[in-house]
Amino acid sequence: MVIGSLRSPSRVAPQIDVARQALICAAVDVQGETLAAAATAGDRVLGRSDNGAGIDVSLALISEEPSNAMSVDVEEHFQVSAFEDRIRRKEWASHPSRVARNIDRLLEMFDDAGAKATFFTLGCVAERHPHVVRSIVANGHEIASHGYSHHRVRNQSPAEYEEDVTRTRGLLEDLSGTRVRGYRAPSFSIGEDTPWAYDILQAAGYTYSSSVYPIRHDHYGSTSLSRFPFLVKPGGMLEIPLTTARVFGRNLPCAGGGYFRLLPVSYSLWAIRRVNAVERMPATFYMHPWEIDPGQPRVPGLSAKTRFRHYVNLSRFESRLEQTLLRFNWNRMDSVYKNALPGD
Repeated sequence: MVIGSLRSPSRVAPQIDVARQALICAAVDVQGETLAAAATAGDRVLGRSDNGAGIDVSLALISEEPSNAMSVDVEEHFQVSAFEDRIRRKEWASHPSRVARNIDRLLEMFDDAGAKATFFTLGCVAERHPHVVRSIVANGHEIASHGYSHHRVRNQSPAEYEEDVTRTRGLLEDLSGTRVRGYRAPSFSIGEDTPWAYDILQAAGYTYSSSVYPIRHDHYGSTSLSRFPFLVKPGGMLEIPLTTARVFGRNLPCAGGGYFRLLPVSYSLWAIRRVNAVERMPATFYMHPWEIDPGQPRVPGLSAKTRFRHYVNLSRFESRLEQTLLRFNWNRMDSVYKNALPGD
């Protein structure tokens, strides 16, 4: 009923289709029992039958009451990849910054819920707002890298990428006074077409990445990769994919972001609970500071699809996030996945 009421253009049909499937699956079994019975036992239930690459480390993470990983991609509302053709990087400085006030609100919400998080921070944002980085650390959260200026990995040469991730890690460590271990590629742009990225990240000093979203999407995603954390190779770094619910042979998104705004919050709560209770694995959730800011300036000239994806249900995000924070236990990524992280 909720999905049917959306007055969206036909160009957003793939997102609506996923939404309908998610709602159907949630309605089939709110408790997760029917879906669990439909899966085969052992590795299939734990999602390892679709482990397309890497070395599975999920056995080290199984828990009866897993904590989940909360993460924030620290960027301005005008720095998203979908706006690249409307707002050039050289124009960023002319746009009013709203990220500091939004981070302050998130820190307040996390503190109220007793939650800790990992903040994947753009280097250019850290340079412009060093006090934001220090405030995040002072509140007990983890600082990690989101690259310097939100370039997709596949749009850079290996040499350009090496300079980007090395520069950003050094900058964040200098500003935060902490070691930076984690990295998230802009737009989840590490995949089968960029296998060289992990070696560069490891050489630059990173020990884990959270750059894979194993769903079907027109901008990112690779369903051939594992749903759960894996080492990219023996002695390599850890990849921590964004969380999906495996339902009737399909990966459904339940890790925050745009789908969290599009779908009813009851679906996300159901799906995260199922990953925790049935698969006994932690979930990884992500969001952006601009998603709690419905008053952000509207960017003119966007396509109907881009406008819908960016602005849908911004006014509902904060209350939905509050429900999600209070329903589950949330911690930093380096804490939730510490048993699987490679040794120093």
